[in-house]
Amino acid sequence: MKLELIKPPAGAVRKRKRLGRGDASGHGGTSTRGHKGHKARKGFSLSYNFEGGQMPLARRLPKHGFTHLKKVYPEIVNLEKINKVFDENIVVTPAIMKEKGIVKKGSLIKILGKGEIKKKIEIQAHIFSDKAKQKIEKAGGRVVIIKTEEKK
Repeated sequence: MKLELIKPPAGAVRKRKRLGRGDASGHGGTSTRGHKGHKARKGFSLSYNFEGGQMPLARRLPKHGFTHLKKVYPEIVNLEKINKVFDENIVVTPAIMKEKGIVKKGSLIKILGKGEIKKKIEIQAHIFSDKAKQKIEKAGGRVVIIKTEEKK
């Protein structure tokens, strides 16, 4: 086999498009640029976000609000849910809440005071609202705040 005899497979190589070489070439006349207008001229340039005069997407979208991708937001659990799911004289931990399906991740849990709690329950969580603390202690329960490791 000789190097000069090697050819690419049939159909792999196409002739380049020769523009403006007469009508017989198939690309004569307007040279595939259409008729007139900004895009037909030489030196044409357009910004990447130009939408033909329509209000660009970046200007149509609202510019307020922000969600930090690395911040961990607490999962919210209300007292009414705890009262409904758990029995009296039990220790409620994030692992148990996750097991029962009350929270999804359990990495950071906040207990809020919506609803009533009538059972004597010890609840362990990372954050408690003042109202939730009062209601739990009024029912004879106990509040245990779990310390979280802060990133430096």
